[in-house]
Amino acid sequence: MDAVKVTGMVLSAMPVGDYDKRLVILTKERGKVTAFAKGAKRTKSRFLAGSRPFSFGQFMLYPTRNAYNVEDMKISYYFDELSQDADNTYYGFYFLELADYFTVEGIDETETLKLLYQSLRALTKEQIPNELVRTIYELRILVIHGEYPDFFGCSNCGTKDKLTVFSLRKEAVYCRECENLVQDKFYFQASVLYTLQYIVSSSIEKLYTFTLTEPVLKDVSYIVGKYRQKKIERKIKSLEILETIILAET
Repeated sequence: MDAVKVTGMVLSAMPVGDYDKRLVILTKERGKVTAFAKGAKRTKSRFLAGSRPFSFGQFMLYPTRNAYNVEDMKISYYFDELSQDADNTYYGFYFLELADYFTVEGIDETETLKLLYQSLRALTKEQIPNELVRTIYELRILVIHGEYPDFFGCSNCGTKDKLTVFSLRKEAVYCRECENLVQDKFYFQASVLYTLQYIVSSSIEKLYTFTLTEPVLKDVSYIVGKYRQKKIERKIKSLEILETIILAET
């Protein structure tokens, strides 16, 4: 077999033996792959810097029976800025783990990789609150993988006007005339609904071009957070750490 060139980001890196590393790389072309970087732990290894989480670039991979061997790598972005702020670092690791949760090998993961890259870049921008970046990322990765509520019309009558409540149980929104059908009503402002619709439908490049007032962000985060909890069954370790830190800071 010939080596293949892929564009991707290292999601995780684990030591193997004394000198090697086992990398999980999210690639555009082949989805999530496992690759072994031989000698990557050696101080003079050409793979040393690129064999760590957040490393983004091109990887030359040689297929083996169950994985790949790294033949070469050209890293174009390391996201070193994240390490300069502890909160950004924890958010970043959560984003990586969530991408790992949703992706598989052999599937085109261009959209997920693009979302991950843009979201990590957004964490480094002070004008965008981390909680907003997190909320956008959580909802959009669900969208990419086909798991999201219909925020665009009443689940009962289909109208797009006067939408007033969200139902987590029914995973849908309802209008003023049909809201009596919902037991777990969560009322929202029009700006909350518009934000959810924008995150679902806009291009990834335009996701991080707005900010929200605190009350709107709180409601959007609540809806997305509850839906994410419903759809992700296993515990996300980095999320538990992140939420512990956030709670300690409030």
